[in-house]
Amino acid sequence: MIYNITTHTFIASIKEKIRLAQYEALKEVNTQLIKLYWEIGKDISERQGESWGESIVSVLSKELQKEFPGISGFSERNLWLMTKFYNEYQNVEFLQPLVAEISWTKHITIMSKCKDNQERRFYIMSTKNFGWTKNVLIHK
Repeated sequence: MIYNITTHTFIASIKEKIRLAQYEALKEVNTQLIKLYWEIGKDISERQGESWGESIVSVLSKELQKEFPGISGFSERNLWLMTKFYNEYQNVEFLQPLVAEISWTKHITIMSKCKDNQERRFYIMSTKNFGWTKNVLIHK
């Protein structure tokens, strides 16, 4: 088959639609993952308030890893990060709508480097607006 300009343009437009759909799907997956991590952090935080203690995180981690062997992200460390994420952002109204805007690894970086909520907001917004990678975020 001989490609002409029209065929080439048509194929390019289809490829672009596929890329856009893939990007939108990844954004939705990230949004749902961040919501899940928020809810898990909230649940752990609330259970600790009911005097469950720290051992529940270890038990939960083992149970989740056993139940979902192909899914990473349920280590004890990550469960503690989810709890920190919820605890540090739950009462900050201007941060809550932003939590799903960037990836989990970028949130971890921001939480570890920024102690002030305004600073966190700045880095979340900058990461979203300028498409900063984790390495760029660390450098900034």
